[in-house]
Amino acid sequence: MSINHLHVKKGDNVIVLSGKDKGKEGKIIEAQPKHGKVIVEGINKVKRHTKPNLKAPQGGILTKEAPLHACKVMLVCPACSKPTRIAHKEVNGQKVRVCKKCGEVIDQTK
Repeated sequence: MSINHLHVKKGDNVIVLSGKDKGKEGKIIEAQPKHGKVIVEGINKVKRHTKPNLKAPQGGILTKEAPLHACKVMLVCPACSKPTRIAHKEVNGQKVRVCKKCGEVIDQTK
């Protein structure tokens, strides 16, 4: 399965819709459109056991965020602070994302 576009992007604030972290909010650190996944700050933490190496001479157990499916998160509008779906409109010749609840422009897309 290959998804080439996502409804969210890096830097967006999102809320998790399902899973163990349901209802939690966070900021997107990384978007992976090829896989249809996103990594959200402080959400879906996993532990990784590492052997000592040059990067981490101590080794041990590291905690990091794992990717989530993009369909499990919903964008939080910066204007009205509510979870919302997005619409696309053309403003000044550019395609922009718009909040479905308040109608405010979220940001510019290229």
